[in-house]
Amino acid sequence: MPSEKAMKIGSPCPPPPEPGQLRLYSMRFCPYAQRTRLVLAAKGIEYETINIHLKEKPDWFLEKTPVAKVPVLEKDGELVFESQICNEYLDVLYPDKCITPSDPREKARQGMLLAVWDAKVVASYYKLGTAKDEECPAITKQLMDGIHYMEKSLSQPFFGGNTPGALDYNIWPWAERFFLLKGRGVDLSVEKFPKITAWMERMMKQPEVKECSFPREVHEQYYKLLKADATDRYDLGLEE
Repeated sequence: MPSEKAMKIGSPCPPPPEPGQLRLYSMRFCPYAQRTRLVLAAKGIEYETINIHLKEKPDWFLEKTPVAKVPVLEKDGELVFESQICNEYLDVLYPDKCITPSDPREKARQGMLLAVWDAKVVASYYKLGTAKDEECPAITKQLMDGIHYMEKSLSQPFFGGNTPGALDYNIWPWAERFFLLKGRGVDLSVEKFPKITAWMERMMKQPEVKECSFPREVHEQYYKLLKADATDRYDLGLEE
């Protein structure tokens, strides 16, 4: 099994996966890669992981993806990148327990909700990490507006229905990290967001979420290292 430690400039290029073996190029704390790890876990797909140092990406990784981001999937000489595309590809490659809606209208509905989430919530999440104090109220409002929109759109236990689906897995990584922004005015109280908070409780009970999540204290440690731009943050918690 490859090491969990992040490969970086100077790390030797790993040999291609064995025939039929699925490989995920990831980073342990990347929310986008977590999207795909959640789908892999939910579908029960066996795979191997190679983690990438995102500040010192090895040249051989850059040859695999023109966008230079994780996640990337590799199998039998095929390479697929971008989290949403990776997740839909997995449903085609492994059609058992399909998590992507088959109904075109439902797929469009979930796709539009994800577009709102990415534009309002995810974009604001990253802006708040570096914003000046005077900039925070406007950015926080944008993020909270996005969550309010999702709250109004949630009419079942999960966005995918009675069980988690593609949209649930695509938005969960940031929901898991909301507590990090409480000091910036991001407050998901039960009173304001009864449906979203109940959804979060249900998601945290799912085996695939438990498998792919970190405890709060680990997220807090990583967030501190991220703000300090510590280059060793990718291997947080791994033994030397």
